[in-house]
Amino acid sequence: MDPVSLFELATSQSKWLSARQSAVASNIANINTPGFRTKDVDSFAKLLNSQQVSPAGTNPHHIGVGSGRSEFPLVETGAAPNSSESSSVSMEEELVKSSEIRAAFELNSAIVKAFHRMITQVSKG
Repeated sequence: MDPVSLFELATSQSKWLSARQSAVASNIANINTPGFRTKDVDSFAKLLNSQQVSPAGTNPHHIGVGSGRSEFPLVETGAAPNSSESSSVSMEEELVKSSEIRAAFELNSAIVKAFHRMITQVSKG
């Protein structure tokens, strides 16, 4: 089993939260767009379960292994709007998501800060 780096995990979650916040902001911006369906990114747990280990370049002459696609693809989550509604976006649901994202960012930052403080104290001693 490979060791887990807290800093790498926190960085991944921060990137995922950023992508999710962008999706939520897009949903809110398109609330009055006819036929628009809400979009979101897959859960962070699903992202972690689907990650594969890939080789890292150790020499600038190595060929890149990037896939060229978005790290966090958007998925449609809203039902198809019927003819009487302009979109499937619910402002209340999007604001709740935004609040959850903010709380997750704060928790992520607090954990990284505490871990950094712990490492600093150990290295001083």
